Amino acid sequence: MINVTHLRYEVLRIFRTRLFLGLTIGLPLVLFYAVTSANMNHHVDGISFPLYFMTAMAAYGAMYAVVTPGGRTAADRACGWTRQLRITPLQARTALLSKLVAAYLLALPTLIVVGAAGASLGVRLSASAWAETCGLLLVGLAPLAVMGIVLGYLMKVEVAPLAIGGPIVLLALLGGLFGPLFHGGMMLTIVKLLPSYWLAQAGKVALGGSGWPVEAWLVVAAWTAAMAALAVVAYRRDTQRV
Repeated sequence: MINVTHLRYEVLRIFRTRLFLGLTIGLPLVLFYAVTSANMNHHVDGISFPLYFMTAMAAYGAMYAVVTPGGRTAADRACGWTRQLRITPLQARTALLSKLVAAYLLALPTLIVVGAAGASLGVRLSASAWAETCGLLLVGLAPLAVMGIVLGYLMKVEVAPLAIGGPIVLLALLGGLFGPLFHGGMMLTIVKLLPSYWLAQAGKVALGGSGWPVEAWLVVAAWTAAMAALAVVAYRRDTQRV
């Protein structure tokens, strides 16, 4: 059960942060227009560049959005707010579920704004293709959303920007969100084990493909399960310190 009041509080306090809006919406939007305008007639892995980079920038901004609540959790722990919540009737699972839902709500504006930017530069998809592409992006964000919770309970607030931004940039680079780094061999096999790689591939469904292969679903499921297990450990560890 989700506590609506707590959820609203989680979402609003992050949306009011200018840095968050700049990194999750402003930066992907600027990069999309700047890079795509110079590569309108190019293709990446058989996908038109505007479609590929639209999907990539939507994924990049959304990745940062779903991990950002971790920084707020670290700040809450530092100021004692998390400790205060534990003596209220708010159950731990309700608070954690609210953080997950908040993470997804924070990602939606990025998907909408960057999608609209893609349409403005000629990306034309059917309603079903838009829905499937966005659906795959939302599924692929699951392990990142849980990772935000893990980071929130493990990191100190002083290192929050680096602890959040570092992994996201690395995953984005290796996953091909700024252009594929590998086209074959062992390195491609390795990067296919990253959820960010499959986020970059989500745009392929717009070309009439069958969506993600089984491999993609297994990778995302494995990452989500691993992050969920770490989240439980991190939460219990933090609780024992109180």
